[in-house]
Order: sequence, then C-alpha cells, then structure tokens
Amino acid sequence: MKRRDFISKTTQTSAALAVLGLYACKQQGKKTTMADIVEEEKALFFKLSLAQWSLHKALFDKKMDNLDFAAKANSLGFEGLEYVNAFFKDKAKDMAYLKEMNNRAKSEGQQNVLIMIDGEGGLANADTKKRLEAIENHHKWVEAAHFLGCHAIRVNLAGGKDKAEAVKASIDSLTQLSDFAKGSNINILVENHGGFSSNGKWMSDVFSQVKNENCGTLPDFGNFCITRGNGGCADEYDRYVGMQELLPYAKAVSAKSYAFNAEGDETSIDYYRIMKMVKESGYNGFVGVEFEGGSVSEEAGIKLTRDLLIKVGNKLS
Repeated sequence: MKRRDFISKTTQTSAALAVLGLYACKQQGKKTTMADIVEEEKALFFKLSLAQWSLHKALFDKKMDNLDFAAKANSLGFEGLEYVNAFFKDKAKDMAYLKEMNNRAKSEGQQNVLIMIDGEGGLANADTKKRLEAIENHHKWVEAAHFLGCHAIRVNLAGGKDKAEAVKASIDSLTQLSDFAKGSNINILVENHGGFSSNGKWMSDVFSQVKNENCGTLPDFGNFCITRGNGGCADEYDRYVGMQELLPYAKAVSAKSYAFNAEGDETSIDYYRIMKMVKESGYNGFVGVEFEGGSVSEEAGIKLTRDLLIKVGNKLS
C-alpha cells in the first residue's frame, strides 16, 4: 500500500498488518513478508489516492477537521490526497491555512493531487452572465491548487438546458478557464456529475472540440445518473459505455463504491471490467477511492474499496 512508510513508521503498524492480511494466504505454506507486499504494490499500474468525500459525514459532523485529512489518508495506506473545497470553503485565499495544509501533507508523506470544486456556479449555464461569473469564481481555486502543488481542479458542467447550446457554452468556459490555469500548470477536469455531464456521448462531443492540453475528464465509476425522480434515478447512462467514452480524455480517475459482498467485490459495479478499460486506455496515474455507501462505516468502506482496487490491480498487472 504505502511504500515509503509502512516499514519505517511504527504508527503505520495496524495499516501494514491489514494489508498483510490480503496476501497472507496467497500461497499455502509460503511465508509472506512485508517485502513481498511492497513488490506486489510496485506491480500496480496506478497509484492510490483518497477522495475526501469518502469522509464527508465525519467532516460535516465536525468529528474530523480538514487539516486531519492527510494523517487519516496516511493511516489507511494512501499516498495521494483529493480535496473537496466544501471543507475549506473560505480558505481559498488564506495562504497561512494553505501552507499548513501543505505542511500536514508533507509530514504524512502525502501528495496533494487535486481539489474538487462545487458551489461556484455551472460552467454550462444557459445564462451567459452567470456562466462568466462561474468562470471567475473558479480562478481562486486554480491559484489555491497551484499553491498546494496539485495537478488539477475538478469542475462541473452544470446549468445547461439545451444539449447543443450546453456543448457550446461548455467549450467556451473550459477554454477560458484552461487558458487561465495554463500558467499555473493546473489541469481543468470535468467529472460525470449529473445532468448532461453524466451522458458519455455528450461529454465526448465537448472534449473532442476542446483544444487545450490542460483540460480533460475525471471519469467516475458511479455518477451516470442523468436525471433523478421518484426517489431514484429516472434516466441512467450505461456506466461501461460512459467510461469508455470518457477515458480517452482522462487525467484522473475516481473509483466510486457503494456496497460490497462477502467476497469483497462491489455489488453494483464490475471493478475488474472498468479497471481493465482504465489500463487499456493507457492511464497510469492516481485512482481515487470515493466510498459513498451507508451499510458500513466510512473507514470500513474506504478499506474495502482500497483492497478491491489492489486485488483487481494485481490481476491486471
């Protein structure tokens, strides 16, 4: 799991033992050592990051503070952090606070990967004035991400009413925002996150026309509900078709999970099928664990998702 710190840090003992359990019975009669696990993890074609949304209940309930995120991720064996702006909403320009975030990440051996941006306006908004305001609202997060050493921010293509017009608005917004972010070496990424953005064909239409190299997608395994109704999803896009359409533009990947069976497999998402697509696309960066279920605790769900990714990753290596 965590190559640099498992052996040298005694604070990581419990996490190391948990990972050891994944491989203890790999071959009957053969002793499995920590060195074996390190070699196994090196074979994975991706790195593991933790999406802060996995801990949203603890954070919203004030049982955990944003500044404790790096320590929590480290204790669970991750090496990358994916922040959510909602948990430090008023700190985008607070350099002292952002410096402390950097210090915490560094002290825990973590890499700041990206910030997921919500609540700053829809970049496909049919109202041009509101859309331009949304672009401006994102500038401070580009700068914050740059200060934190992230490679990207995740934005939302929300607010569109007509498919064709929303494509044009999205291209313009992404072009403007990517031009602004280019000098900071920040990528502007769009997640399938409801509405038109959960339609893989629509997203492909947008990104096939965006020319900026620092603009791409953040495919999420689970966010393919286009419209909701009657307490559930009224219009759901085929997740496997959608992933195939989004992956050619991917600069990050989000492993969404909800529930698991006794074998440790996700009950509604074929992780092997999707991760095979990810590998075949040539992607080899961070895969972010984003547990969103309710049948087990947040920490248990994170561990189950982490372990499933390792299991699948080893099969594909």
